[in-house]
Amino acid sequence: MRTELRSLRGHNAGAMIRRLNPIIRGWAAYYRTQASSQTFKKLDQYLWALTYRWALLSHRNKSRPWVFARYFGKFNRSRQDRWVFGDRHSGAYLHRFAWTAIVRHQMVRHRASPDDPELADYWAWRRRTAPLPINTTSLRRLHAQHGRCHICKGLLHADTDRPQLPHHWERWLATNPAAITTIATWDASTDEAKHRLIHADCLTRSSDTPLPAPTATRTRSSRMR
Repeated sequence: MRTELRSLRGHNAGAMIRRLNPIIRGWAAYYRTQASSQTFKKLDQYLWALTYRWALLSHRNKSRPWVFARYFGKFNRSRQDRWVFGDRHSGAYLHRFAWTAIVRHQMVRHRASPDDPELADYWAWRRRTAPLPINTTSLRRLHAQHGRCHICKGLLHADTDRPQLPHHWERWLATNPAAITTIATWDASTDEAKHRLIHADCLTRSSDTPLPAPTATRTRSSRMR
């Protein structure tokens, strides 16, 4: 992290957030089955100190209260943390390690090898049931839709695409969630709006054709995070 921040001197807060978030989320996703919540808290404290120092060096002629007011605040509205580093212009903010839920590792069946073709279903089941490091709302919708797109019915996240290493998680979190979006559909039976996950490409392709029932009277695009 220190090396990344040094390389980002002279850049704005938005550029730093775009660079660091995939790294933070990737490493947190990889170690969430092994690390403790206290470890994640210590990493957040270390990262906060690094970002604070970056902000001070970026504005040498400004006071500390000015730096705090410009870069730190309650950017994540779903949490009560007032010390989140963020960009006032875009509203983007730096993810925290502690926001990634700890998921206890499920022991592998005795002598079960991923290279054994007879156990392909077993390993596919393990990948499928492991929760993805996305927000709770999106994860709940994903389960409700059995992991499939509301429009094309294809898998939203293929089991074979699950990353295996920290830098693989970095790339996955930098690109994969952006390929999924949310639409608001109107359910005539309940007279209520419901939100469903679809492929971003499906939304583009369906712009000239009606969406499947329930009929969508309006759409809202949002990324899975």
